[in-house]
Amino acid sequence: MQAESASESQKLMRNRLSRRKLLQAGVVAIGAASVGLMACTEEKDAAKATREAAQAAPAFATAQPFVPGPPVGKGLVRDLAEKLWTGQTTTYQHHPFEVVDDIEEIADRTLFYKSFSNVTAFETDQGLVLIDTGSFAIPSPAAVHEAIRKWSESRLHTAVYTHGHVDHVFGVPPFAEEAKGKGWEQPRVVGHEAIAARFDRYKLTAGYNGVINSRQLGAAVDWPTSYVYPDTTYDKSTVLTVGDTSFELYHARGETDDHTWVWVPQRKVLCSGDLIIWAVPNAGNPQKVQRYCAEWVQALRKMAELNAEVLSPGHGIIVVGQDRVRQILLDTAEFLQSLHDQTVALMNEGATLDTIIHTVKPPEQLKDRPFLQTVYDEPEYVVRNIWRLYGGWYDFNPSHLKPAPEAEQGAEIAALAGGVPALIERARSLMEQGNLRLSCLVIEWAAAAEPDNRRVHELRAEVYGTRNSEETATMTKGVFGFAERESRAKAGE
Repeated sequence: MQAESASESQKLMRNRLSRRKLLQAGVVAIGAASVGLMACTEEKDAAKATREAAQAAPAFATAQPFVPGPPVGKGLVRDLAEKLWTGQTTTYQHHPFEVVDDIEEIADRTLFYKSFSNVTAFETDQGLVLIDTGSFAIPSPAAVHEAIRKWSESRLHTAVYTHGHVDHVFGVPPFAEEAKGKGWEQPRVVGHEAIAARFDRYKLTAGYNGVINSRQLGAAVDWPTSYVYPDTTYDKSTVLTVGDTSFELYHARGETDDHTWVWVPQRKVLCSGDLIIWAVPNAGNPQKVQRYCAEWVQALRKMAELNAEVLSPGHGIIVVGQDRVRQILLDTAEFLQSLHDQTVALMNEGATLDTIIHTVKPPEQLKDRPFLQTVYDEPEYVVRNIWRLYGGWYDFNPSHLKPAPEAEQGAEIAALAGGVPALIERARSLMEQGNLRLSCLVIEWAAAAEPDNRRVHELRAEVYGTRNSEETATMTKGVFGFAERESRAKAGE
């Protein structure tokens, strides 16, 4: 049964709509920042080369030929899909989480709603089936309902959660309220059996999740504590038949432990959830829980065997054509497999985490793939996550096992350097030399030694502002941007 009533959840959503503009600013900032990234980073030769490669003609210099595939339709969604695939634009300009807020049919009686997180709707003889339902804030549940209703007036029969992340599971209440008012049967909500435990954990850690997501998005996030739980769950796989259409659900640990991907054979449509997001996979995420690369790879390769005509991802844009669908699935699998195997091999040799982080690299032949750019997660974070899965948190540096408090470390290093002013000048020098990794480390020592020193925070804000401007991944920019804002406030700016 649903643990929270639809009416209670809907009331909660209405209360949160007042926060929508603030959150919208944060999410739109992802898109705005990604557009600005090109201007910010073009001065750096390596970053410029990456952008130029991503905007090149659809023939990529790779070990295996890149399959351009046939042209796709003329609608806004299909047009963006074509331009991204062929390099006429990039995910640095059109971030996968970009709020397009548009609908388009992608197969017979099948709708794709492109927003911060995507919704795929299937019309059947017994009503609608939604694969994912949208976010708690952007777009609002009401906006998702309105978009679907522009296309079909059929009742919502079934909603399938591909996983329990809050940007995918909040669209049911408006449909439930509508059903109540019209005397329809309530929608069925389907998801993997592990989703309930996720929702319970989200309630337990609501404060923490609010903090880290506010940091990542750059805007205040009021983390939800009320959820519509699945009333129908499954373990490994199941088939749902609604009217004339079958929906094959498969569990695959990947971005989450509760992930589902959906194959609709009559429509030749594959809904990958967040196993595909048109970016380096969200398999690292420094502020979130464990990811599972090996199972992720297995799921991608299994999906590639289906010969889907359309892939509808959890974020980003659709992929149209069997060759293209296979390409994005198999290339993403190869990308993750390589990071996984390199990391495990070095772990088996007894390498330290530091060595592994700075040794493992993605496959060279995949670096220019338009759907594997570092606009959200980063390969370096994926490596850390693989280490955590197999090795825990100890990084093989014995001083990190039971370390002195950071304030004591900072004070000791400052004493060795000749005082905090010496650390400030060294951090500035490193920043001006372009060695931002070391500059960040030195200024953190200074801040640990004298946390209220205004000069320290003035430079700390400058260091992290500079570093933020040169990064491309949302996760990285969120952390560095927060550090910059934090120090500007402490410096009285």
